[in-house]
Amino acid sequence: MTGKLYLVSVGPGTAELIPPMVRDALAASEVIVSYELYLTWIQPWITGKDIRTLPLTQERERARLALEQARAGKTVALISSGDIGIYAMATLAYEDMLESDSFDVQLIPGITSANACASLLGAPLSHDFATLSLSDLLCPWEWIEKRARHIAEADLAAVFYNVQSRQRQEGVYRVLDIMLEHKRPETLCGIVHNAYREGQTVEVVTLAELRTRRFDMLTSIVIGNRFTKRKRGWIYSPRGYGNWDDTPDTVKADALPTGAVWVFSGTSDGNALASEIAGAGHAVVVSSASDYGAELVGRNCPGLTTVAGRLGVERRRELLRDSAARAIVDATHPFASDMSQQLIALAAELSLPYQRYERPGSASAAPAAHVQRVASMDDAAQLAMRCGQRIFLATGSKELVRFVKADGAAAQQWFVRLAPDPQHLQRAIDAGIPRANLLAMQGPFSQAANETLWRDWGIDCVVTKDSGDAGGYGAKVAATAVLGIPLIVVERPRIDYPAVSTGFSGVLAALAEARP
Repeated sequence: MTGKLYLVSVGPGTAELIPPMVRDALAASEVIVSYELYLTWIQPWITGKDIRTLPLTQERERARLALEQARAGKTVALISSGDIGIYAMATLAYEDMLESDSFDVQLIPGITSANACASLLGAPLSHDFATLSLSDLLCPWEWIEKRARHIAEADLAAVFYNVQSRQRQEGVYRVLDIMLEHKRPETLCGIVHNAYREGQTVEVVTLAELRTRRFDMLTSIVIGNRFTKRKRGWIYSPRGYGNWDDTPDTVKADALPTGAVWVFSGTSDGNALASEIAGAGHAVVVSSASDYGAELVGRNCPGLTTVAGRLGVERRRELLRDSAARAIVDATHPFASDMSQQLIALAAELSLPYQRYERPGSASAAPAAHVQRVASMDDAAQLAMRCGQRIFLATGSKELVRFVKADGAAAQQWFVRLAPDPQHLQRAIDAGIPRANLLAMQGPFSQAANETLWRDWGIDCVVTKDSGDAGGYGAKVAATAVLGIPLIVVERPRIDYPAVSTGFSGVLAALAEARP
């Protein structure tokens, strides 16, 4: 007996988009194996067939059933939506197939979710692109984040599958934050719900706006690249980028000082260092991740050239190269490890001197009975829940979900203080922090301010980063000591910097030595 297995793709959800090859395969098949929903689109073509359906969570059982029927000499059609070879059933069939099986196999391609969603938005995938599933059921989450980072660093257009479910609420926002580390907030994107099905909705938004939205498992997200453009109601990515300097951002290399020292700063002491460097006679460009950061530079360092926004590694490389940058000074926050790694790589690639300004630790960092130090945010979350019920987080906005979504975190009340940046506030709200438990103010804060706030809020545990005195670390130690509450301190990430100074004078000396 020689059977046949058709691996059949039925597309996004409408009969009009099912190719004729599918109809021929269904006509030839005796047995149809499917999830019941997929039969909706092919019902007229399977009348009188032996139809076997299994629930949505039993994909492997469906594949094995189809294989058993083919081994028994039947002609079988295993059905999947989209393209059965992409995030779908075909691979399960191949995995469980035996080398000794003699039945024929034919895979019939179909229209993927990426194709369908892109067609409704215009032509956003006309150049290199990637797809990424955000479901961690079959892939470890750390792999998903790593792949997302590579996509963002390469500035690829992308389509995200399995975006958000009841059990997976926060993962998509962590991935979007990774996108925002490397892509401009104004990057054009699309949200497509129920593509080619009842209830279809299509919306074009920016990457920054995307960060504020809610999704579900029937929604796909399309991320543009920095060349993606909008015309009428559609978006498209040019097939050939042509002039790579023809970018939609407002930063132009010819408007920047030539031969400048680029200071990447996300802190008040980083801005002060930029002023010192300018005072020593160097041309200076100060790069900050947000418009708010650039506003602080303009207020505290008048006259210096600023570059604002998450430009992405490709654009950052171009601006450094085309403005003939003379050196890179990394004065980013001690916990901005991803950015530091990127700057180290760019300096090596462009043969630029690199100098890290590492904010000194606190002068009051001597051991204290109420201070407990941990290696990671996850460790801090677990310890905080053992130490307190009303927990104050002075850790910034990016890591909030590691606390409020940790196992058992719903039993605690969480309070947050962060910089008055709309994106930071939105992250906190998305994480589920009640607005009454949020304070948006620019730090650092005095011991008295900390004592007053924590006493008024009834805080019984504080979590902070090892940010040094410039980040208000000493004031937090003193305030928690007076209040008699534990202080949990997350240690700085360990990075092998090529060159590092803990004082302004060391940075200035290194720049003087590197002067041509």
